[in-house]
Amino acid sequence: MKILIVEDAPELMELIRETLLRERYIVEEATTYRKALDKISGYDYDCILLDLMLPDGDGLSLLERLRQMGKRDSVICISARGAVEDRVRGLELGADDYLAKPFHLSELLARIRSVIRRKQSDGARYIEVGNLRIDPDSFEVFVAQRPLELSRKEYDLLHYLAARPERLINKSTMVEAIWGDYIDQADNFDFVYAQIKNLRKKLKEAACDLEIKSVYGVGYKLIHLSHG
Repeated sequence: MKILIVEDAPELMELIRETLLRERYIVEEATTYRKALDKISGYDYDCILLDLMLPDGDGLSLLERLRQMGKRDSVICISARGAVEDRVRGLELGADDYLAKPFHLSELLARIRSVIRRKQSDGARYIEVGNLRIDPDSFEVFVAQRPLELSRKEYDLLHYLAARPERLINKSTMVEAIWGDYIDQADNFDFVYAQIKNLRKKLKEAACDLEIKSVYGVGYKLIHLSHG
């Protein structure tokens, strides 16, 4: 899962970034309105942490631009501005949550998990498809109630597909969501094919009733075996 931090305070940015990396999130950063606008214009995020007080613009204006683009990225507004008007305005513009500074990192993590859960699984703790169950909070995967050991990227791929079952997922979109925007520099997707191959093997060996179907030239789809 990929998160964009929009924050101009270096120490806070670093603290949040290191915390999120420990929680296995893909993290990207923007320290100005302009850099953040470039990011949200070109990429999608599972969650955006948006400081309202930026050196070259207002975070609420950035939120408004995001929604005008028709993008559905989850947004948590973060600000030292505690005025009720700011909170109301942010929520009216489509923010999913609002967190006032200073805050505890544990609370920030809980809110991030909550907004992502609401977006991906209608608030349910687990993602369940067929006999597959994924616990996003603990990064555990079960097939028919038995634990399935996966590498970090295998887990990320399966989580991304399982959150969108029976949907054809564009390969480039999926890879960018899991590996971040530096994937633009990759020469090919051979490393992705290797991860998909290993993941398919593990799902089959675990007697999972799902499979990852390739659609040539487009991407992948997680389907039930009975669907063929």
